[in-house]
Amino acid sequence: VGFWDPAGFTSDGDASNFKRRRSVELKHGRISMFACIGYIVPEYFRFPGELSPKLGLQFADVPNGLAALSKVPGQGWAQIVGFLGTYELFINGKSINDEPGNYGKGNLGLGFLGPVADPESRKKKLSAELANGRLAMMAIIGMLFQDGLTGSAWGDWALYTDSPLRSHSR
Repeated sequence: VGFWDPAGFTSDGDASNFKRRRSVELKHGRISMFACIGYIVPEYFRFPGELSPKLGLQFADVPNGLAALSKVPGQGWAQIVGFLGTYELFINGKSINDEPGNYGKGNLGLGFLGPVADPESRKKKLSAELANGRLAMMAIIGMLFQDGLTGSAWGDWALYTDSPLRSHSR
């Protein structure tokens, strides 16, 4: 992926600002890729069992998308935030060799797969990750907007009757 900065954020030439922005871009791309998977997988698979035994809430009872925000108990959200915070602060705290997004985890971020040894292959894989992350950021925003407007990420636009683009002559 070539260098692209249409807003001119890096025009001052500050390398530390560029590295921070690239690190944040990679992190948001990775989160967006997981978020897209999180929207798609529950359409086909649900864990068996209870999400909250105290409330009698089954995994199958939790709807997909934005509707799930109000169904998952507050303690569940606290667990999610606590896990992600721990991961962010202690597991992926510092980057290796001052390289944005490199936490020394190797292939697919899984340490047991080892690092990508070939420099050309590494460059290709990092470019693919950056491009896929950018695509995933656009995709998850699209899914969130469509879910918010139609009630489903795969919603029927005919259900969105409040559109200002819809003809009022019916």
